Amino acid sequence: MKKALITGITGQDGSYLAELLLEKDYQLWGIMRRSSSFHTGRIDHLYKDPHEQPRLKLIYGDLTDGSNLSTIINEIKPDEVYNLGAQSHVRVSFDMPIYTADTDALGTLRLLEAIRSSDKPAKFYQASSSEMYGKVIETPQTEKTPFYPRSPYGCAKAYSFWQTVNYREAYDLFACNGILFNHESPRRGETFVTRKITRAATRIKLGLQDKLYLGNLDAKRDWGFAGDYVEAMWLMLQQDKPDDYVVATGESHSVREFVAEVFSHLDLDWQKYVEIDPHYFRPSEVDYLQGDASKAKKVLKWEPKVTFKELAKMMTDADMKIAENEKIIKDHQKTKQ
Repeated sequence: MKKALITGITGQDGSYLAELLLEKDYQLWGIMRRSSSFHTGRIDHLYKDPHEQPRLKLIYGDLTDGSNLSTIINEIKPDEVYNLGAQSHVRVSFDMPIYTADTDALGTLRLLEAIRSSDKPAKFYQASSSEMYGKVIETPQTEKTPFYPRSPYGCAKAYSFWQTVNYREAYDLFACNGILFNHESPRRGETFVTRKITRAATRIKLGLQDKLYLGNLDAKRDWGFAGDYVEAMWLMLQQDKPDDYVVATGESHSVREFVAEVFSHLDLDWQKYVEIDPHYFRPSEVDYLQGDASKAKKVLKWEPKVTFKELAKMMTDADMKIAENEKIIKDHQKTKQ
């Protein structure tokens, strides 16, 4: 039985990857940060019978603590390590640039060093990001497109990308970068723009909310489904040779298009409810991202399955159920008063 370790297992990607690896009969460990409350909602369903020996175990750790990472690696001796842990919000990275660099850039280096110095170095997957392209030099973006990051998050991810390449070339580690373009799902955090839109639209539909405030509606992104993208992560570590791959749909859509798709699905005119708030603009914007995943399709035999329209519908339908529960609770509280 293969053993895998996931950082960021409680996040969107971590939860989908955990499902995939458990389906493939892995023994799985996930690193979670210590906090005053549990944030395991995305993976709670993966715990089956509490009396059985679980194939998923959670351990406390942090990408800012190198000695802790070394201890974890040496104790578990994983076959594969997936580094999905990060301060992953681009806008927040402008407010917390040093923390973002410590976690997203130096955190990767600490993990790579822990793997390199272990008795049996694991195969390593680094969650790289299309935000590294930033002010794009060419469209669509491929593995050969130069990076031009436009945020502390993008800069930190570019650092991690090159450290991963360097450890592969200098120490012969099996280390891969997945340059993932935007990928969403019903498990996306509510502060990210797509989920913010679907949450607000469904609440507006049920009369629980009046307005949705957004920033740049013209920003264009290559949006795919996170459940599709974790399969590409796994496939990278099953190859004979380590390499770097763009993972994308090859289509680009604006925030405005996503808004229109979601509100249309609910039979609402989005222009009556959406207002622009300058607070949500970034100090430096990434205007246009569109990936070319030809290499992943050819080498990994990977294809995205969920379309842009299907993704918007999937997220809207899931958030409608949440909004309906909210309305039931609110109506119940009214009747008690």
